[in-house]
Amino acid sequence: MTSKIARFLREQAPPTPCLVVDLDRVAASYRALERALPLARIYYAVKANPAAEVLRTLVGLGSSFDAASEEEVMACLAVGAEPAKISYGNTIKKERSIRRAFEAGVRLFAFDSEEELEKLARAAPGAQVYCRILVENEGADWPLSRKFGCTVEMARDLMLKAAGMGLDPMGLSFHVGSQQTNTIAYEAAIAKVAMLFTDLTERGVNLRMLNLGGGFPARYRKPVPGIDTFGNAIHQALVKAFGNAIPEIVVEPGRFIVAEAGVLAAEVVLVSRKAKDDPVRWVYLDVGRFSGLAETEGEAIKYRITTPHDGKAKGPVAIAGPTCDSVDTMYEKSGYQLPQALKAGDQVLLHATGAYTTTYSSVGFNGFAPLKDYYV
Repeated sequence: MTSKIARFLREQAPPTPCLVVDLDRVAASYRALERALPLARIYYAVKANPAAEVLRTLVGLGSSFDAASEEEVMACLAVGAEPAKISYGNTIKKERSIRRAFEAGVRLFAFDSEEELEKLARAAPGAQVYCRILVENEGADWPLSRKFGCTVEMARDLMLKAAGMGLDPMGLSFHVGSQQTNTIAYEAAIAKVAMLFTDLTERGVNLRMLNLGGGFPARYRKPVPGIDTFGNAIHQALVKAFGNAIPEIVVEPGRFIVAEAGVLAAEVVLVSRKAKDDPVRWVYLDVGRFSGLAETEGEAIKYRITTPHDGKAKGPVAIAGPTCDSVDTMYEKSGYQLPQALKAGDQVLLHATGAYTTTYSSVGFNGFAPLKDYYV
């Protein structure tokens, strides 16, 4: 937790649950990624945290943006992003949304199917397009491998077809999964896509761009490789695959840019046991799966939690949210231990929560208000 966040929580004492994000930390993460991948253009994944304050900070740093919807496109434009610096990166788009983005000046679009390509040809004539390839997501805490992307064989056919439809098939993309902790995933994906890159180039397709997606990890409960480790591995893989003819490289970080800039303050609502001699206490917080912690599904993302009683004796706990829904349980099998002194009314902090929390918060399940956020 940064000193700015600590001071805000101490002096403002906002009601919980709430997220507090340090914009200086956002900027520092962006600059660290620039240093680690100097050849890459950074397209911030807006879905990670679309707050105007975050977008405005990144516009000031020269960032480009990866938008997943018409609404995200418009949010970027509203804070001063140039249309030429926006990629409509979702491969699942309504035709009218494609048209509106194109009319607003966006010229770069993703696809992974023939029907989507046809929509782009009709609604965004002459646009630059790139095809997303299916790659392995092993090593990712939040895989993305099934819903998006197509096989190399299909991508080859679609890219060859795109030019004949009046589009500019400029590149290929992949995504190795969110919270990817293994550099080998990038190395394998680059090698796989590079072969198709060469094949299409030899067939006369004017490919200029390779989009490596996002996936760079944040630190939660366990250490993860630093961004320099990923940068070095990616650079070596690119040199091995392309030699001196490395294409324009794009990356789409979201979690890496904003996760560690945020802290979520929550209140303990209840501490109880299911049986008198049960060693496991159930700790219920005023924040849960429906109010921002959706990534705890399957106990995938494991947030670090601190309490006012840290340093005292601990014991095993299950951690759940406040709603009247049994699915609203965050951790039961991940070995969390919290102080025995923890009680209702205590404030706890969930760290590295700047990404995928406010955007996953419901509009009012069980009457609970959406997660409040502050930017300092």
